[in-house]
Amino acid sequence: MEKYKISNRIYKRIIVKIGTTLLTDRNNNLNTEVINLLAKQIGYLRSDGLQIILVSSGAVAAGRQVLKKQEEKNPIAIRQVLAATGQIQLMNQYEAIFKQYDIPIAQALLTRKDVSDRLSYLNIRNTLINLLEMHVLPIINENDVVAIEEIENHDFGDNDNLSALVANLIDADLLVILGKTKGVFTSDPNLDPQAQFLKKIDLTDSSNNLNAGGPSDTKGRGGMATKLQAAKLATSSGTNVIICNGLEPDILLRLAKGEQIGSLISATNSKLESRKRWMISKLTNTGHVQIDSGAQQAIVSENTSLLPAGIINIEGLFDRGDIVSIYSGDSKLIAAGISNYNALESKKIQGRQSSEIHKLLGHHYGNEVIHRDNLVIINDKDVTT
Repeated sequence: MEKYKISNRIYKRIIVKIGTTLLTDRNNNLNTEVINLLAKQIGYLRSDGLQIILVSSGAVAAGRQVLKKQEEKNPIAIRQVLAATGQIQLMNQYEAIFKQYDIPIAQALLTRKDVSDRLSYLNIRNTLINLLEMHVLPIINENDVVAIEEIENHDFGDNDNLSALVANLIDADLLVILGKTKGVFTSDPNLDPQAQFLKKIDLTDSSNNLNAGGPSDTKGRGGMATKLQAAKLATSSGTNVIICNGLEPDILLRLAKGEQIGSLISATNSKLESRKRWMISKLTNTGHVQIDSGAQQAIVSENTSLLPAGIINIEGLFDRGDIVSIYSGDSKLIAAGISNYNALESKKIQGRQSSEIHKLLGHHYGNEVIHRDNLVIINDKDVTT
C-alpha cells in the first residue's frame, strides 16, 4: 500500500483494542467491513513506522456464529467451546483482510497468569518485540479455553484489562480502546439523559464520581467500568489511554496525529520511571553481573543491550527471567535488567561473542544477556530511596 506520513507524531508504539460490539453486526456476525476499515488504517500507520499491536475480542461471538449457540446454561463450558471454535473463524477473517494490505499477522493467546509468571513474561515480551521489529502485526486475545478463572470472575473483562497488561508489557505509548460509544460519561447515557461526556479524565482525582454503566448487550463481557479499570492500570505505568468510538471516520489516523477524539486519560507516571520502580522492586539480591568499561559506556550512553562479550564477572545465582543488578568494573551499580540466561549460563558465555552462545550452551535465548528493552539505568541512590 502507499506510504502515509504523520507530521509531528507523538506516538511510536500503539495498542489497539477492538471490542466485541464493534466487531459484530446486529445479527451477531463478524463485521468484516469494520475490520477492513481498521486494517487499512493500521496499514497506513505501519507504513509511517508506527508499531501496532491489536488486542481483539470477538472469538466467542464468532463461535456463536459458527455453532448457532445463543443460550448459555453452563456459561463457562459453553464459552470455552465458543471461544475455541471462534478463534479459527476470527483469525481467518483477520488474515484474509490484512493480506490485502501485505501485512503479516501472528496470533498470541494470553492469560493473566502468563503475564504474571516471570519466565512467561520474559518470553512474551521478547516475542512481541521481535514480531514488531520484523514488521509482523501481533493479534492478541484472552485464552478463554484455559482461562477458567478469568471467565468465571471476569478478571480481564472482555480483553480491556488484558490490553492494559499488554501495554505495560511492551511499554506502549498509547492504548486505544475502541467500542461503539463516544467515550466516557458521568453515568450511562442510555439511562440518564443528564449524563455528561468527559473529554479528559483524571483517575487520581477522588472527586471524580464516575458511575459508568455496563455493556448494553450480551455480546461482550466488558462495560465502561472495566475500561476505566484498564485505563487506571495502563496510565499508572506510563501509557496514555483513549476510549472512543471505532466507527468514527479514520479514527486511528486522527488519533495518531494527536486529534482530541473520545475520552483521554493521561499517564500518571512516565514509562521510564514506572519501569525503573518496578525493576528495583523485583531486583534479586542473590546475584549480579559485572561489566567492563566498554559495555558500561555502550549501555549508559548509547542505550545498547548487554552482550556476553562485555561481562567480566558473574556473582552469585539467578535464574533466567530474574531482574539482576549490573555493576561497573569498579563495583558501582549502574543498571538493572531482565536476564535472558541464568547465572551458570551467563558464566559460561561471559567474555565471548554472541555467535558462540549456541556452541557453548547447546541452546540460544538471544544474542543479548540483557536486551536493551529489558534494561534501565539506575544507581545506588535509586535503590536506597
